[in-house]
Amino acid sequence: VQLVESGGGLVQAGGSLRLSCAASRYAFAVGWFRQAPGKEREFVSAINWDGGATDYADSVKGRFTISRDNAKNTVYLQMNSLKPEDTAVYYCAASRGVLSKRESMYDYWGQGTQVTVSS
Repeated sequence: VQLVESGGGLVQAGGSLRLSCAASRYAFAVGWFRQAPGKEREFVSAINWDGGATDYADSVKGRFTISRDNAKNTVYLQMNSLKPEDTAVYYCAASRGVLSKRESMYDYWGQGTQVTVSS
């Protein structure tokens, strides 16, 4: 499975962005992770195969929404009320298993897309 992220960019604090993760073929659970400069990669959100289950990091709950369109093999991350601390490279990952917060549960990774939030 090949994953391609898009939708990153520069936005002011309080603004919104929508990230997309397009898969070359059907995947089961998909997760979003991010890595800020000098920090370890961290879990952001995940969604199971049919969109019936989702999970979010506490830091993004109420601001980010994950969704998927299986007809397009694409998962979206709608990010609202962005903060400077959301600045990071965002990665999507696909799992042949269930959704998880753990990176080790994901089998395929995209190349990442930069999100920069200015204050």
